[in-house]
Amino acid sequence: MTALLQVEGLSVHFDTVRGVVRAVEDLSFAVERGQTVALVGESGSGKSTAALSLLRLLPPGAGRIAGGRVLLDGRDLLALPARDLRQVRGAAVGMIFQDPMMALNPVHTVGRQIAETLHHHLGQRGAAAEARVVELLRRVQVPAPEQRMRQYPHNLSGGMRQRVMMAMALACRPSLLIADEPTTALDVTVQAQVLSLIDELKAELGMAVLLITHDLGVVWETAQRVVVLYAGRKVEEGPVTEILTRPRHPYTAGLLRAAEWREDGGRLAEIPGSVPSPHAMPPGCAFAPRCPLADDRCRAAIPPIRPIGPAHTAACFRAEAA
Repeated sequence: MTALLQVEGLSVHFDTVRGVVRAVEDLSFAVERGQTVALVGESGSGKSTAALSLLRLLPPGAGRIAGGRVLLDGRDLLALPARDLRQVRGAAVGMIFQDPMMALNPVHTVGRQIAETLHHHLGQRGAAAEARVVELLRRVQVPAPEQRMRQYPHNLSGGMRQRVMMAMALACRPSLLIADEPTTALDVTVQAQVLSLIDELKAELGMAVLLITHDLGVVWETAQRVVVLYAGRKVEEGPVTEILTRPRHPYTAGLLRAAEWREDGGRLAEIPGSVPSPHAMPPGCAFAPRCPLADDRCRAAIPPIRPIGPAHTAACFRAEAA
């Protein structure tokens, strides 16, 4: 069966005064219907850039898609005319942005913003649209939705704004939901509520979810597959149980060690060094300067992605030793 979303060789570059920044390079993965796939990695790994690029949402002039295809039900979103793509955004594909306060318009009520999506894609307006807005807000567990819909984003808490973003993203029952760090800046209790709600709605609507996060606990609880990014490249991909219990790339293993709970109160493990500057990428494997297994081959050539188990791939010359 063909995957709902197929990303093939996606590359996103930024032209700067200091040269070309390769923010995402040759990224490929797929998301099946009804499946949650997580994109993980440190800040600066290219997760959000990749997510925004799928719907061509990068700010004009800030970046360019240098190559690849993004197939949604067989249609290449990167080749669609702008008018056709606007019919995909918010309808076939919903998106929860990382910062709802920045994504919501501060001068319009939240109800009006949700209703705008309904009018644009479904032609609903007036009393019918208002009733649907109330229904959506109630579905995402916003209390007193009749009152909340008449409020502005600054009147709502962070958790409530995130729920409003979810209502907007789900208004047209999309087949794919892209959730970019949907629990950022939320307290632990609200995080759990939001993630549980996404999972419930996924099951109810039968949609696929692409989850962008750096929280491996969230990945374990919600995802079926994991794609690990480092410095703009995919370094490992596989089933969540395989990746999180038997990682085969040293970077993935380092992320897991850094997240381990120390019952003795000792210092958490850390990955030495930092992500390289996009203006000064090292030759060979970008992770080599931080990797305990790196040798001369790693520092000279970029390791290709290769299979190392059922539905499990890694870009490492030393994957068997990881």
